[in-house]
Amino acid sequence: MDRLEAMSTFLTVVEQGSLSAAARQLKTPLTTVSRNVSELEAHLRTKLFNRSSRQLVLTDAGTSYVAACKRILTDVLEAERTASGEYTTPTGELAVTTPLGLGRIILMPIIADFLKSCPDIKVKMIPTDQKLSLAQEQIDVAVRIGELPDSSLVALRLGRTRRVVCASPAYLAARGTPRTPEDLAGHDCISYPGFAPPDVWTFVKGKATIAAPVHTRLTVGSAEAACTAARAGVGISIAFAYQLEAGPEAGALTTVLDEFQPPSMPVNLVYTANRFLPIKVRAFLDFAAPRLKRVFAE
Repeated sequence: MDRLEAMSTFLTVVEQGSLSAAARQLKTPLTTVSRNVSELEAHLRTKLFNRSSRQLVLTDAGTSYVAACKRILTDVLEAERTASGEYTTPTGELAVTTPLGLGRIILMPIIADFLKSCPDIKVKMIPTDQKLSLAQEQIDVAVRIGELPDSSLVALRLGRTRRVVCASPAYLAARGTPRTPEDLAGHDCISYPGFAPPDVWTFVKGKATIAAPVHTRLTVGSAEAACTAARAGVGISIAFAYQLEAGPEAGALTTVLDEFQPPSMPVNLVYTANRFLPIKVRAFLDFAAPRLKRVFAE
């Protein structure tokens, strides 16, 4: 039995809630996952799970062992990183996740310059509008927009951005400019579920919240796609201000209903709180943070 592999498998089973879910996460046959857990229990001479037809429940011994496994595997990872020089020189692969549009428009030029300054670092950029788990996906740094939930992650504040409603000048010239949220019912709208439902968009007037029915002609899967459609004249869309103000498309969209927008949202760089911060992560934070702060200056 590879004890470290068995510990890692055990933790994945705990996190995923079942042997089959752990097998999918690890991309490993279910029989291998089950064998690793069984061999670990045999080695420890104790049950880690109480098994039923529907679920796995940790025993008291299993609950204690979870904490020990996390500590041991973290120490092993830190030892490997130290031995490889990751804490003495900027080297290795750096995984960064960012919202789609922000990655293309703002972060990619920064990463290009960062790679020139650190020739021994490779970067894996993961652009997605989903909030990925840094631990599960082995991500070093993430750019996050919005209020952060309480977690063990460390947040470095970059500034703020605001939500805007926008359309191309050509669309507004042809269809007119909405003056109130209620006017959107008479317009073609582009909806991205990450911002708002396709039938009702939310606005603010003073301390009151306005739920405005909208006529959605197009639903898309990302904020960037919504902006692309708006620039093409499809209709009115919700976007982040930075999508209108940066990159080669700057000025291609006009904002409307500015007085009905909610307060701006924080933008942060977040990373895992480790006892030792790899030099590659520190180097990226030191390089990228000042540049991102200039973009998102409050």
